[in-house]
Amino acid sequence: MDQPANNSTPSASRRDFMKTLSLAGAGSILSVVPPQVRAAANSQTGKPEKTEVRIGFIPLTDCASVVMAAVLGFDKKYGIKIVPSKEASWAGVRDKLVNGELDAAHVLYGLIYGVQLGIGGPKKDMNVLMTLNNNGQAITLSNQLKDKGVKDGASLARLVKAEPREYTFAQTFPTGTHAMWLYYWLASQGIDPLKDVKTIVVPPPQMVANMRVGNMDGFCVGEPWNNRALADGIGYTATTTQDIWTDHPEKVLGTTADFVAQYPNTARALVMAVLDASRWIDTMANRQRVAETIADKSYVNCPVDIIDQRLEGKYDNGLGRKWQDPNYMKFFNDGKVNFPYLSDGMWFLTQHRRWGLLKTDPDYLAVAKSVNRIDVYSDAARALGIAVPKEALRSTKLMDGTVWDGKHPAAYAASFKIRA
Repeated sequence: MDQPANNSTPSASRRDFMKTLSLAGAGSILSVVPPQVRAAANSQTGKPEKTEVRIGFIPLTDCASVVMAAVLGFDKKYGIKIVPSKEASWAGVRDKLVNGELDAAHVLYGLIYGVQLGIGGPKKDMNVLMTLNNNGQAITLSNQLKDKGVKDGASLARLVKAEPREYTFAQTFPTGTHAMWLYYWLASQGIDPLKDVKTIVVPPPQMVANMRVGNMDGFCVGEPWNNRALADGIGYTATTTQDIWTDHPEKVLGTTADFVAQYPNTARALVMAVLDASRWIDTMANRQRVAETIADKSYVNCPVDIIDQRLEGKYDNGLGRKWQDPNYMKFFNDGKVNFPYLSDGMWFLTQHRRWGLLKTDPDYLAVAKSVNRIDVYSDAARALGIAVPKEALRSTKLMDGTVWDGKHPAAYAASFKIRA
């Protein structure tokens, strides 16, 4: 007669599991729990799944919110430790994000979208958690052009036509913001950036040195490198990017979609810490301290006064004009800066299409919805009492009178007279 099953005897698979636990030890018991199970458990408590977060940045003034979140301890409030990681180039930031060496980064808006669609590097699903800043970039021209009577875009266009040669302009990454601001500005003056001039890629901290030795006629980059060229007597400011598009999106807090899927609470905590820092920075009385902090060689490595002048909106173009710019670099502006508007991401796609980086029109809105994590941002902002816009699209008029509202992206991309 068959004996009844002895339910007290462990199965082979259960014995193996118990053996694994024994070998792992009580202190590391979570090491045998699948990551998705841990993430689900943590999501119920709101506890960050990953407490140390490595954030890449490039030496630019607009890395300030990431740096200050770590320096001032805003990160600790939300159970994480931000470890800022100084990087040499945007290509390096891209590669380290994709391969997981960086958890997130202070990064060019258009770089994230380029990786999402496989242009300008490997293809990988990416996320924008928040916008880090508006405004604060510029186009610098060499003193050699000033000697030729060039003061602005119109006079540059006249020179390019009157004295044909290879004019060289630098930007920081093929799909990035500076490339798009430079191309847009040149084209608005009737200069085809793909045919009438040569463009090269130079990392931001190397712009001034390259202009000094005559490698370029102009460049588009973030501060403080435009002001540094002015202070060093090798260039002048032809235009600011806020004059191309007032309150334009610039750097973002970018990461991979995999990171957010695996560490949703960490992503939210990260946004909250950087939002706190952004709000602190936008108190003008704090900006001197920001400049003093990020001037250190471990961050931007530039004299404090050169950083602080334009950080506080005090502009001198090197041509005799000085002004207090109301559209200086903003990090918070009551949360208007930080909301990841879908139309902001879509604009960069329209310019990628305009200049032939995209060979066909993507589904602009669908791409933006998959990249911009409005849900993560909104959860973080509401927890801090920060208002969240009701609409994910915003309307703006650019320097040439063109209105962008995100509603007809393919038609917008095709509407420009000068394009690839």
